[in-house]
Amino acid sequence: MEEQKDISRSACVATVIWVLFELLEYHLLTLVCHLLILALALLFLWSNAITFIKKSPPHIPEVQIPKDPVMEFAQALRFEINRAFAVLRDIASGRDLKKFLSVITGLWVLSIVGNWCNFLTLFYIVFVLLHTVPVLYEKYEDKVDPFAEKAMHEIKKQYAVFDEKVLSKIPRGPLKEKKKD
Repeated sequence: MEEQKDISRSACVATVIWVLFELLEYHLLTLVCHLLILALALLFLWSNAITFIKKSPPHIPEVQIPKDPVMEFAQALRFEINRAFAVLRDIASGRDLKKFLSVITGLWVLSIVGNWCNFLTLFYIVFVLLHTVPVLYEKYEDKVDPFAEKAMHEIKKQYAVFDEKVLSKIPRGPLKEKKKD
């Protein structure tokens, strides 16, 4: 129950952020700059007002980003990017036609969805889905699983027809002539 409240809270926060950026046409850089202006102005005024009210000046902590977590993040990011490049190279090598066609189809669908909405909207939709779909699945698992099995069976049936009519007719490399002895 508490997990559902956290999920609904995070979805609500994501909705507010989306409304702020998308509907009000506010931009992230503008928001960051305005927040920094506000923080700096308040600290500057507070530091100068202290002399009039005879209190001690505010303690503004020195903030530094530690080197180790940044290096770990950079190494993890580098590893993931290299892994993605290896997967893309493997797909482009032409060994697995099914994987190649599924990736091309996925990228094509993603490009169509990208034309319908901007990155922030797409990010918002994915964020809300990632926070709501698992909860809904757990709640309705007994109804979703049979439907997913039927859908998977139908997809396999359609792929078999596509494979028979299209993919099986694509040549798989140069034809080699048999040598006569």
